[in-house]
Amino acid sequence: MNELPHEIKLTYIIAIIVMLLFVGFIIMVVFVYNKKQLIQQQENKIKESEFQNQLLQKELERQKTIQVERERISQDMHDDLGAGISAIKLQAEFLKYKIKEESYIEDLEAIITTSEDMNLAMREILWSLNSQNDTVGNFIDYTSLYVERFLDKTGITLQLDSNIIESETNLPVKARRNLFLVVKEAVHNAYKHSQAKNINIQFKQTSVDFKIEVIDDGIGLSEAVKKGNGLTNMELRMEKIDGKFEIIKGTKGTRLLFQYNFNEDIVK
Repeated sequence: MNELPHEIKLTYIIAIIVMLLFVGFIIMVVFVYNKKQLIQQQENKIKESEFQNQLLQKELERQKTIQVERERISQDMHDDLGAGISAIKLQAEFLKYKIKEESYIEDLEAIITTSEDMNLAMREILWSLNSQNDTVGNFIDYTSLYVERFLDKTGITLQLDSNIIESETNLPVKARRNLFLVVKEAVHNAYKHSQAKNINIQFKQTSVDFKIEVIDDGIGLSEAVKKGNGLTNMELRMEKIDGKFEIIKGTKGTRLLFQYNFNEDIVK
């Protein structure tokens, strides 16, 4: 290199400098491009986050609107329909004591019984509409109270067992309503057909599901009961909430299992 002419040395040096500058330019271009890509990705994430927040806000507003409507319907039913049913019952009871003919008294007794049944059914609907009751704990309290009152004068001993990890776990109105109705149907069937002396209801909760078992020590399920509407209705109601209904075999009496997966409706 020392023997090369000064002009050639200068040319080599200039060429090396140009190459270095070119390489530096390429590196700078790549750096700027990556920087812009990173900024673009961050902007896209921010836009996506804002979009998701907007969707969440709309969903919260929709849920709030539904909740307000549920409460309005509940209040209207309580004020108007409830008052009307109570008035019919009072009038029928008044006429019962005023009219002495046996045939009329039987009709009035039927009106009073129907009014009581309608009032009870309305209270169940009001309970299911009230958003403040959308928890596992409230469901267990209400269902237990209903079953206790129903079996109070039947001679059947009731045992309630509860193994709950979080009583405030959300239980959507659709699930709550159908679970209550299957337990109600199961208890009514046990009372009418099982000849049981004891009924045990077990509530079990895990992080992913909620299980209810209705167990009696009666004569078991006859063919007539198996083919009846009761078991079919239970299965259909559990299908509505993507749940599971099972008749557990191998035990004395009847053992019914109702299983509901929280994740399905929590996501929805």
